[in-house]
Amino acid sequence: MAGLDYCSRCGACCAAFRVDFHVSELSGPESPGVPEAFAVPVTASLMRMRGTDATSPRCVALEGEIGCGVRCRIYEARPSPCREFAPYAALGIGDPACDRARARHGLSPLSND
Repeated sequence: MAGLDYCSRCGACCAAFRVDFHVSELSGPESPGVPEAFAVPVTASLMRMRGTDATSPRCVALEGEIGCGVRCRIYEARPSPCREFAPYAALGIGDPACDRARARHGLSPLSND
């Protein structure tokens, strides 16, 4: 399997962890970013992706079925925690956090695919 196939079919991280980011990552008149409707304020400077703090977390930007085929509706504008998570997953190399997210959804560790 090549490239982003791992991440475009998995999506486990988008339905396993809370995603907090700085308010400066919201979209604005002069900068693309996370749409304000996709986030909730936590503090004056901290935002959270909607749905990621639920009992069964699932980011509002995630579309599709976890483990089969997913898509992030704001992929190009996703916040920094999403950009930095499991940086080698696209190469088929997971890490402990990626493995925990996948296990939460009954998926094997990335390195075993």
